[in-house]
Amino acid sequence: MATNGTNVTSATGLPPLPAYTVVEAPDLISWFPDFYLGIVAPIIAYWIISIFFHVIDSLDLFPQYRLHTPAEITQRNKVSRYEVLRDVIFQQIIQAVMGGVLGMTDPPQYTGMEEHDVAVWATRVRLAQRALPALLGVLGINAATISKNMAVSHPLLAAVLAGGQYPFVTELSGSSGMKVPAFANWELLVAKAIYHVIIPAFQFFVGVVVLDTWQYFLHRLMHQNKWLYTTFHSRHHRLYVPYAYGALYNHPFEGFLLDTAGAGLAYKLAFMTPRQGIVFWSMSSIKTVDDHCGYALPWDPLQRITSNNAAYHDIHHQSWGIKTNFAQPFFTFWDKLLGTMWHGDTSLKYERSKTGLRKS
Repeated sequence: MATNGTNVTSATGLPPLPAYTVVEAPDLISWFPDFYLGIVAPIIAYWIISIFFHVIDSLDLFPQYRLHTPAEITQRNKVSRYEVLRDVIFQQIIQAVMGGVLGMTDPPQYTGMEEHDVAVWATRVRLAQRALPALLGVLGINAATISKNMAVSHPLLAAVLAGGQYPFVTELSGSSGMKVPAFANWELLVAKAIYHVIIPAFQFFVGVVVLDTWQYFLHRLMHQNKWLYTTFHSRHHRLYVPYAYGALYNHPFEGFLLDTAGAGLAYKLAFMTPRQGIVFWSMSSIKTVDDHCGYALPWDPLQRITSNNAAYHDIHHQSWGIKTNFAQPFFTFWDKLLGTMWHGDTSLKYERSKTGLRKS
């Protein structure tokens, strides 16, 4: 436990920062440590979504949205479902070990300083306002005059234009009982949005970009280098017709390098917290399964949010599209930028595959 109580109003006129007491954060699930949750959550997410699609597949619930017929799954794939299941489980054992190693490198997680950290961002918002009169002056706008004219009708806006001067916004100090400067409500709202929404969203954005970049270039390299393809990546392409739980069917080395190490690197470079990592890894697992599910479901949100979906990735698994659509698992920007995105209608090519299968 650590306590911070050095909160004296400075000569700058800024509101004092609140004192805080730091304690170790409790686990999300009281009877299950976050360390182990970070290991098992992505695996549980993988199998929940996989079983969901397997039930749809087995009962043939939505045949109109299938990318391939059941006969194609049986006859075109070069690996049995048992072999796929076995290799996926082995891959997830590797993933679990890596998750444990990452977990051991994380520092202990603490709580209690959130209000203080929000106040720090509110202070930055206040300091940013001090530059506003000068910036408006460059544009020929007299901020001081406008502020004076608006002081009665719009006091908060006048305070902003005056460079963050809020003499009427005060509170009683908990320690001395004296009036001290305080933050305006809008400053605290902005600070909370930055701290609780914008920063975590940016961290997830960085993680997605890192993972997409890592996987695109390694994936493409494994198709360009004959030895890498034959030795490692060709195993994944035994699934000409992908299905959900075959998403992680890979050579163990490729699975570690492409998926496990890539996700771990993205987590570290984005400076995520362990709990953010649980969400990020679980979402990555869900997205990977969804990309291999074999269905173009109109009500599947993951297939609507991004064009990198089951239909997009399925093209890459076909003999005529294997040199395109390398991007995975989230977005397609690298395929677009580097000219590896499939262009053109695919309906005739899919129909030829089905016709050829019927003839055989």
